[in-house]
Amino acid sequence: MIIVAGGKGLRMGGDVPKQFIPLAGKPVLMRTIERFRQYSKDISVILVLPREQQEYWKELCEEYSFAEDYRIADGGETRFHSVKNGLSLIPDSAEGVVGVHDGVRPFPSVDVIDRCFKTAAKDRAVVPVAPVVDTLRLLGDDGCSETVMRNRYKLVQTPQTFNLQLLRKAYAQDYTDAFTDDASVAEAAGHKITLVDGNRENIKLTTPFDIMVAEAILRNNP
Repeated sequence: MIIVAGGKGLRMGGDVPKQFIPLAGKPVLMRTIERFRQYSKDISVILVLPREQQEYWKELCEEYSFAEDYRIADGGETRFHSVKNGLSLIPDSAEGVVGVHDGVRPFPSVDVIDRCFKTAAKDRAVVPVAPVVDTLRLLGDDGCSETVMRNRYKLVQTPQTFNLQLLRKAYAQDYTDAFTDDASVAEAAGHKITLVDGNRENIKLTTPFDIMVAEAILRNNP
């Protein structure tokens, strides 16, 4: 399991990267790691962090007595490079399925994680998605807009899960700006993506409002 936590959290404001912001008394990133431990006590975790944040993370682990087992890879220039660095820590002889998850998504349900891994074992490339509930409008180059059918769109979540060798080969490609997530990397390498149902609570914490929502989720599901 590769958990990518390289964000600077600029949209959050303040000096603390968003993955370290306390959420109901515990840093977001710790809650994310613990959710995967709820799924499996034996899952191997690779945490990808910018080198300049790693010492602070160690201090947080001591402060919160956080003793989960994981390995650390250095964050890269982009998410693509960060995931590639995480993959490099997996032995070449390893086989099976690997997941990639955003460190600031602390609420993937255990059922969704299980669904992703089990589906990837047969379909090789899997992405959890949620329905779009708001009306969408498409902006044209002329400044005009038009309503589009929202049932043709899905909100993409993580963990995105893949056959390990498939993902290795996909990440052997040269980087382009079109690589916004792991699925886009796999698609560029010619692989079909299977969609599975995600869970609505599996939000990415990006703004202060998201933290308010996350606190509410924890109050209702401690």
